[in-house]
Amino acid sequence: MAEDRALTVRALLDAVRAEGRSTLTAPEGKVIADAYGIAVPGEELARDVDEAVAAAARFDGPVVLKIVSPDILHKTDAGGVIVGIEGAADVRAAFHKIIDNAKAYNSAAKIDGIQVQQMLPPGQEVIVGAVTDPTFGKVVAFGLGGVLVEVLKDITFRLAPVDADEAQTMLDSIKAAEILRGVRGAQPVDRWALAEQIRRVSELVTDFPEIVEVDLNPVIATPEGAMAADIRVILTDEKPKQRRQYGRDEILRSMKRLMQPRSVAVIGASNEQGKIGNSVMRNLIDGGFAGDIHPVNPKADDICGRKAYKTVTDVPGEVDVAVFAIPAKFVASALEEVGRKGIPNAVLIPSGFAETGEHELQDEIVTIAERHGVRLLGPNIYGYYSTWQDLCATFCTPYDVKGGVALTSQSGGIGMAILGFARTTKTGVSAIVGLGNKSDLDEDDLLTWFGEDPNTECIAMHLEDLKDGRAFVAAAQATVPKKPVVVLKAGRTAAGAKAAGSHTGALAGDDAVYDDILKQAGVIRAPGLNDMLEYARALPVLPTPKGDNVVIITGAGGSGVLLSDAVSDNGLTLMEIPDDLDAAFREFIPPFGAAGNPVDITGGEPPSTYEATIRLGLEDPRIHSLVLGYWHTIVTPPMVFAELVARVVAEYKERGIEKPVVASLAGDVEVEEACQYLYERGVVAYPYTTEQPVAVLGAKYRWARAAGLLQ
Repeated sequence: MAEDRALTVRALLDAVRAEGRSTLTAPEGKVIADAYGIAVPGEELARDVDEAVAAAARFDGPVVLKIVSPDILHKTDAGGVIVGIEGAADVRAAFHKIIDNAKAYNSAAKIDGIQVQQMLPPGQEVIVGAVTDPTFGKVVAFGLGGVLVEVLKDITFRLAPVDADEAQTMLDSIKAAEILRGVRGAQPVDRWALAEQIRRVSELVTDFPEIVEVDLNPVIATPEGAMAADIRVILTDEKPKQRRQYGRDEILRSMKRLMQPRSVAVIGASNEQGKIGNSVMRNLIDGGFAGDIHPVNPKADDICGRKAYKTVTDVPGEVDVAVFAIPAKFVASALEEVGRKGIPNAVLIPSGFAETGEHELQDEIVTIAERHGVRLLGPNIYGYYSTWQDLCATFCTPYDVKGGVALTSQSGGIGMAILGFARTTKTGVSAIVGLGNKSDLDEDDLLTWFGEDPNTECIAMHLEDLKDGRAFVAAAQATVPKKPVVVLKAGRTAAGAKAAGSHTGALAGDDAVYDDILKQAGVIRAPGLNDMLEYARALPVLPTPKGDNVVIITGAGGSGVLLSDAVSDNGLTLMEIPDDLDAAFREFIPPFGAAGNPVDITGGEPPSTYEATIRLGLEDPRIHSLVLGYWHTIVTPPMVFAELVARVVAEYKERGIEKPVVASLAGDVEVEEACQYLYERGVVAYPYTTEQPVAVLGAKYRWARAAGLLQ
């Protein structure tokens, strides 16, 4: 059956291409729909008005007439669609009107006839489609449809193909999902039938790569089924550029030698202060790297107290990494020597490649590297840090605070912001890696490595694009069950939609697709740079929640309201406090306080009230996370609050009870020291903000859900 349908569709597509067309007519679209089981109404092609009258008579009830022309893509815009026609006289009038409209719209258009289609019963109009995204390849889409589809833009995307379960999740991912479930007495739509339309379209575009766009718009969804009133199929001759693929074992082998090298050569090492080659040498030496450091410079015998070599081929023994600190025009010839030496990794600091328009030069070094089996990091980067190896292979300032956060950036400026944040907040890092032009090594290589690296607990990545979106998704899905991945995706333009030939294509802007596919991959998308850094800093600190119930305990009613808003904004669930737990909280708060959720203990309470209510929150297994709102008073000073919270949390941790606890501290400048004290002891706390602590808690929850860890 699958083979028969493939032969049918292949023959049709070949015939369309032989005619030099890229767009299928509606009758041709029906052939494809029938082959793939995509539900469409009955229809016939009428080449003259008498055929149209006869065809309409064969359908029960009203019909729809549509222009059939390979030169008219958007039929409605051309006045080429008339609905609700009954009776021979009306069919004749509508036929002539459509022909006249089409000729007025495009006098040169070839008109094959009029499609007479059985009119569908009223229902919810949705769109099902697929596009070929330059980053992710075939992507399937679902959203509210009809004439308002590009106005409402309520649409969601997934990598194709999708299975039945993934298709079902798409129904719940649009803003208007509730409409599909039935509102104001309306019956819910047939979700299985709708999901099947999505699944079958995704299967079609996966089977035939030359299908660049598909539109089923509108699909009429009813309690009895889902049927596409119109199908549009667009083809392309373009073939995606193939990127060299590396297996997981290959990636891990080369990355191990990059991130845990025993020997590093610096090509372009220098004794002259102010030169990149000198900065790299000094950072490697002063940073305490225990492996061999080999300066390479044909004009020097000794650099920074180390024997210098004329070429890298003169360096004795094996070398794991060659760091390039020479002008771009000399990189290719030096890379040939690196290849002959058998060095597996080249770190290309120089700029002057694709980022400045020198694409041929970058292509040349990629070709050389592939020929010799050398993996390239860069070019146009600041270098990289591997702190657990005391490795600082960069011309920027050193950093040596070891920890569990791996940070990567495509931009040097962002890389330095990462460095400064890490230093200010004392964030321990396992690595900081610049990616630059990503001529070879990119995010999926790093994810594969950091996912296995025992020193890395959380990965945060700034990216402007992805060279291979599917490889990234695969690497992320393999990593997320083990540790969180945070992504800051820069550039929220819709440039990819400008030349689209379908409604689906017009809606598939760069950021819209990225947003949904990153969610599908299970990564946490950060809205801004500071958010990415704060998430990366906080996620290793917070325990993983066991469930959704969040309770707010606050000393200020105003903070409680803002914290409640933040909980809702971050997709968290405020626990409905059961009667027995409500009574238990009321035993510790004054009569003018408020139980419920938030638990408002009021601002004038002594430390004992904070402690008693926090203990209750940690003790009760129905509560899964605590959000604390502190208000600075002389009765309970900031450091008193911080010390008691840290002490209680530590006590329960020793008893095997660990829950995420975040805190918002409002007050005078003393709250800054209190927040730092708490953070260092496992309580994520921020001064002067109710949004930030809840945002990082929300990020932890998003990861826990993606990793399947919530009970």
